[in-house]
Amino acid sequence: MSRFKAIFLDCGDTLIDERTEEKLADSEVVIRADLIPGAKEMMDSLKAAGHKLILVADGPRQTFVNMLTHHGLWDHFDAHIISEDVGVHKPDARMFDAALAAAGLTREDTWRTVMVGNNLSRDICGANALGITSIFMAWSTLRTHEPANPSEVPDYRIETPAELPGLLEKLEALTKYRVPFAQR
Repeated sequence: MSRFKAIFLDCGDTLIDERTEEKLADSEVVIRADLIPGAKEMMDSLKAAGHKLILVADGPRQTFVNMLTHHGLWDHFDAHIISEDVGVHKPDARMFDAALAAAGLTREDTWRTVMVGNNLSRDICGANALGITSIFMAWSTLRTHEPANPSEVPDYRIETPAELPGLLEKLEALTKYRVPFAQR
């Protein structure tokens, strides 16, 4: 039985190279952007391994439809939790609660989820606040890699998407027989 019941993934500089974004004129809607190296292979690997994948991203819904559909990744996700739809941005707990609900989970299951993102103040802080395992994607240099305070310190750090499947396998092996203290 897999420890992780859902993998939450950000999009910008976690899957998509934000430096390549082309926006609709006079709009925040991105019409196209390149994937970061290894993102497609990572997503294919996670999907093939049977992980439940949930997009947890800030921005206009159409941005993610455009970018992820273009690269054949929209349908890799079991659900799409997007700030425009939820009405708040990460690190607001409502984004993560919506992702948990979409995965059929509750806050009691946060130890069984992972959040992968590039933004310490949004992705990592939000995940940490709820007890979700946080993984910092340190691929891009657009945002700081230095936590501003303890709430932004990630549980794990990876440099490239190619590292994520292996890290998840290691974490699964380490916790295969462990039950969180609160569950004992």
